[in-house]
Amino acid sequence: MTLRIEGRARWPALILLCLGELMIVLDTTIVNVALPSIKADLGFTETSLVWVVNAYMLTFGGCLLLGGRLGDLYGHRRLFLAGITLFTVASLTCGLANTQGLLVAARAVQGVGGAVVSAVALSLIMNLFTEPGERARAMGVYGFVCAGGGSIGVLLGGVLTSALSWHWIFLVNIPVGVAIYLACLALLPGGKGQAHGQRLDVAGAVTITASLMLAVYAIVNGNAAGWTSLQSLGLLGAAAALLAAFLSIESHVAAPLVPLPLLRLRNLAISNVVGVLWAASMFAWFFLSALYMQLVLGYDAMEVGLAFLPSNLIMAGCSLGLSAWVVMRFGICRTLGWGLLLAAVGLALFALAPTEGRFVIHVLPGMLLLGVGAGIALNPLLLAAMGDVKPEDSGLASGVVNTAFMMGGALGLAILASLADARTDQLRQAGASVQQALNAGYQQAFWVSALCALVAAGLGGFVLRPASPPSAAAPSHPGAV
Repeated sequence: MTLRIEGRARWPALILLCLGELMIVLDTTIVNVALPSIKADLGFTETSLVWVVNAYMLTFGGCLLLGGRLGDLYGHRRLFLAGITLFTVASLTCGLANTQGLLVAARAVQGVGGAVVSAVALSLIMNLFTEPGERARAMGVYGFVCAGGGSIGVLLGGVLTSALSWHWIFLVNIPVGVAIYLACLALLPGGKGQAHGQRLDVAGAVTITASLMLAVYAIVNGNAAGWTSLQSLGLLGAAAALLAAFLSIESHVAAPLVPLPLLRLRNLAISNVVGVLWAASMFAWFFLSALYMQLVLGYDAMEVGLAFLPSNLIMAGCSLGLSAWVVMRFGICRTLGWGLLLAAVGLALFALAPTEGRFVIHVLPGMLLLGVGAGIALNPLLLAAMGDVKPEDSGLASGVVNTAFMMGGALGLAILASLADARTDQLRQAGASVQQALNAGYQQAFWVSALCALVAAGLGGFVLRPASPPSAAAPSHPGAV
């Protein structure tokens, strides 16, 4: 085993790992609020500004599988420290950047570090907590970080940009990253990877990383370039060809990057499909509801951040306490199904929100339901995905799960935003006001995202069959904390 920590010492280690993951999750959204300031300061055009976001997404999505496998081979703690170091140094460079090229390049390096941290952190937690009750509680903490971190990023980004400058959304990572690194040296013992001795599948690593990067690039630029354009179709075709080459390599190489039998694990496969659908719904909720409040209801950036606060608090309460109890009481499938069903209802409420909506009546109810749904659903989804994976493949499986979330979120958001834009343009040409056309477009996208969440709820509640339901095990002793 890479880690040997017993008793109470595991819980400080969990908090440390979650802080590292929170830093990564925050950075996926904190920059969005500061984009207007970055544009004005560094002279970005509307077209070039998107690369402040896309450069991060491109390398993050492309390196998740590789980062997870490297952790299995060379040690999860070693790779976690390397990822934190890379992310922190890149954050410093972003904060000091005075040119467009330097900022975009540093954001790309941030994405590599973030991918390594995200892929390895989940496998570390699964290896630290092996007893079902404690694992459920630990995954609840991790689930809160993943589910609520993006919303917190919007609020924090607004505060830092308004009070200081856009540079501080990156510079704030420096003391946090240094503290996490030093604490890791004290709390996480080192050791060889659980797949130590196997060779790195270089050909497989190159083809799958290139395939994922091309796919992410095509997706994030799909709306701007056109989904039927030569660029989009060519990039997606190249990504598919590289994926086929990767699968061929993995079926013949002696030590594959991704052992193909791993992808045939029922729990992991179904959980990934659920993760893709759910990530598409959640990304759409976060992005489109923020646009609805800003462009239709007239909220400013700070008000949008505060509007997400109730859902964040609900997520915290459910993830940190309720989710683990519900999983132990009712099992993974029922908890996941009901959580995603609540999220689907919350999205449907947003689809019914009118042009002159009021926060308490038309925004808050959906926020609360989505907070509860997200708060209790992510924990069982991660438990189901990782539960049957061998320890030596835990980092890789974590990379697979994170990749499913990343690709599902990026693709879902791109498609749903495209649907909203098309509906808005149609109504504008028919003579509707700007606010009415925008709201109708958002409503259509929310209905589709609610349908995605509903399908995910059905798969999670009725198709997923965990081999070892946590409810069958005795809950952990309260003194174990």
